[in-house]
Amino acid sequence: MEFIEYADAELMMMDLANRLAGELRQALAGGGRASLAVPGGTTPGPIFDSLSGADLDWARVDVLPTDERWVPETSERSNARLIRARLLTDRAAAARFVPLYAPAERPEDRLADLAEGVAAVLPLSVLLLGMGEDMHVASLFPGAEGLQAALQGEAPVAAIRAPGLPEARVTLTAPVLRDAMQRHLVITGAAKRRALEAARQMAPEEAPVAAVLRGTVVHWAEA
Repeated sequence: MEFIEYADAELMMMDLANRLAGELRQALAGGGRASLAVPGGTTPGPIFDSLSGADLDWARVDVLPTDERWVPETSERSNARLIRARLLTDRAAAARFVPLYAPAERPEDRLADLAEGVAAVLPLSVLLLGMGEDMHVASLFPGAEGLQAALQGEAPVAAIRAPGLPEARVTLTAPVLRDAMQRHLVITGAAKRRALEAARQMAPEEAPVAAVLRGTVVHWAEA
């Protein structure tokens, strides 16, 4: 794990956006397509704002969420909605979006279809992750129903249900996250830094972020 500390969050977001753009450019240099997986939530928004204007061949980039709540894009809780609003604009509007939601009552009803779409863009060229203070990453939550399959299963996606979550979720599995060519984790604040340090000494079942730390570049700023 490589740890980079920044003077402030604004500088971190700008630097990380430039780094992601450079890695995507490098991935595209081979002449094929590149894939970029990104989180939802509020933290990556400024990164998306900068990255969306990057000068690269976005028409050859596949963008997908690291995880998704089982809600349609019309919902304010949809990660897809956030990604479309903040990242898939400007030059990045030419990218192809790979969803982790499809209309159905339960994620299990469409999991095979979603897995097929994800498998087509693997391995991920570039991965950006966030982390909660509970040490969850993507939708790999401690104690969640489906966590074990998501940590060790062969499928690229898994359904997750956890106490306190108002809806089921679909997440990229730990093997998919670990296999990304370039991996970045962005966190802010002292509490998340303490959680990260604790996770390094814990098993993935207790601290799911521990499953993906090896080889990942961690970007941190106080605020």
